[in-house]
Amino acid sequence: MSTVSPPLPYRVADTRPETADTRSLELVPVGRELPPFSPGQFAMIYAFGVGEVPISVSSLRGRHGGLVHTVRAVGAVSTVLYRLRPGDTVGLNGPYGVGWDLDAAAGHDVLVIAGGIGLAPLRPVVHTVLERPAAYGRFGILVGVRTPGDLVYREEIDSWRGPARVAVTVDRPDPGWHGAVGVVTTLLDRFDIRPDRTCALVCGPEVMIRHTARALTDRGVPPHRVQVSLERNMRCATGHCGHCQLGPLLLCRDGPVVGYDRAEPLLAVREL
Repeated sequence: MSTVSPPLPYRVADTRPETADTRSLELVPVGRELPPFSPGQFAMIYAFGVGEVPISVSSLRGRHGGLVHTVRAVGAVSTVLYRLRPGDTVGLNGPYGVGWDLDAAAGHDVLVIAGGIGLAPLRPVVHTVLERPAAYGRFGILVGVRTPGDLVYREEIDSWRGPARVAVTVDRPDPGWHGAVGVVTTLLDRFDIRPDRTCALVCGPEVMIRHTARALTDRGVPPHRVQVSLERNMRCATGHCGHCQLGPLLLCRDGPVVGYDRAEPLLAVREL
């Protein structure tokens, strides 16, 4: 993890619209480069004159060799980032946090389960497993979104089919949708889970994480082999301000990825 230091300038090399309010930005260093990121880690991205926001890396290497972050316009800073165009400059600092433990997943079936924009922090996992198929067992990718229009990486997901077992479900279908309808846990029966050989990685809204992790453990997957990415209001990214505290954990330092064996008792406490 990097220490507190001024952000480095990064240039927007490319942008790609994902949904009506979500865009992927590829950022390349203007000068000095940050240390390498791992899947699941995040950066603090600075919109100069506006503020900063933590965003997980959604690809370790884009078309121009830069880091890719997928941004949804939900606040003042993220809206400015969403509106950036190639040639614009932002500040970047990181890497921060604990990422996905892919070493622990080696030799196991890997089950990636995402809710909505939660697919973004999991996308580097997908890339890694597809690049090193011999290191892992069977590969499943389950995605749940509110509507078909909320599905990110639509074309790329199609390319994952074949090497991986992919299933997508929506809460509210539109007239052109011919796929599954329902919450993402309804897709679990489509993947032949071998509890003693499965490592699951889950990211999405907290309620989705709770129900999905519980469904996996009910099927016999050990809690320590269910990794979840948790979200709280991160400010300093170095564990000093306490805004991202979840019980004994400071998620910017001890997370955002933690084992469900650690997360389960904390998520069970209302309004913790």
